[in-house]
Amino acid sequence: MPQITVRPVASRSDRNCFIRLQWTMNARLAGWVPPLLADRRKLLDRDRHPFYRHADAEFFIAELDGVPSGRIAAIVNHNHNTEHGENIGFFGFFECVEDQAVADALFGAAVEWLRARKVTAVRGPANPSVNDEYGLLVDGFDDPPTVIMSFNPPYYGRLVESAGFTKVRDLFTYELRSETFISAKLERVTARLKEREGLTIRPMNMEDFSGEVARIRDLYARAWQKNWGAVPMTDAEFDNLARELKPVLRPELILFAEFRGEPVGFALSLPDFNQALKYNRRGWFLTALLCLIFLRKKINRVRILVLGVLPERLKTGAGSLLMYETGKRAMALGYPLGEAGWILEDNVMMNRAAEFMNGRRTKVYRIYEKSITPPKEQQYGR
Repeated sequence: MPQITVRPVASRSDRNCFIRLQWTMNARLAGWVPPLLADRRKLLDRDRHPFYRHADAEFFIAELDGVPSGRIAAIVNHNHNTEHGENIGFFGFFECVEDQAVADALFGAAVEWLRARKVTAVRGPANPSVNDEYGLLVDGFDDPPTVIMSFNPPYYGRLVESAGFTKVRDLFTYELRSETFISAKLERVTARLKEREGLTIRPMNMEDFSGEVARIRDLYARAWQKNWGAVPMTDAEFDNLARELKPVLRPELILFAEFRGEPVGFALSLPDFNQALKYNRRGWFLTALLCLIFLRKKINRVRILVLGVLPERLKTGAGSLLMYETGKRAMALGYPLGEAGWILEDNVMMNRAAEFMNGRRTKVYRIYEKSITPPKEQQYGR
């Protein structure tokens, strides 16, 4: 009978095994884009990464007859629970062979770790939070993931659902194409929108990088405040992200919507570096750099990574305007394709904005949840 064991990551070799399991499970998938090994190490470093200053986490590896066959993380994001008045945990970084017993053992270990911390439910996947790779791909496997989006084998959804998890939200992405995006009618509509609402659009000023980052941080916190599952980044998290993205930013693709000179929304887009990095099969930094240098002309798509508008300005159409201006400027830079997302399934205004731009829904990512019964002593009031 097969022997399944699950153990926590306890050494550097365990950590390397945990990271490499992503290659084991995905390397043969045509659409998978390997991450950078160095980035994975940073993201999993509980001593240095700013996320773990407000979150607890444990990482587990499953072995089937002595062979590493799966992994999972159990996470308590205290800032999420404070922000939303919840008492939940998360699972993340899930990878597993196509074996329900192995998956059940992984989820069992994560749930027991979370149960000991007296949370009432587990949600995910979050790798490790809503501000990182989020959700399990359940539809759209024929198209490789864009930058900072997750990818997984199709059978993962079945493993998660058979382990007792049910859908709590879906996240959508939309494809925007130059031949269907720009039209004379759309030009007229957006021009009238600007004039009627008194909105202007401007790109990021890289000469005032710290000031612009502060404006984005403020808008990000306020615009997403009421969104399901949204958690504002801490200053340390935001500064860490800004440092990582600064070398690859194109200021023409970072846009502010302003009303009477005051920012009311912004859109941050990146060229889809995954189109070059997919050739970096081992995840090495130097090879990735060479891919980006020599294959940059193959990049013909951008991803609208973040787009948000202050709640009091949502009905002005600023979201549609930002999406339109992003697409228009991206095309001028030589990117005829774009991806908008992810967008919550019940975010009516943003889904309408994507559809208004003739966006075609291409991928669905799913967030799952499962209740956790409290420890026996808590059930009986002891």
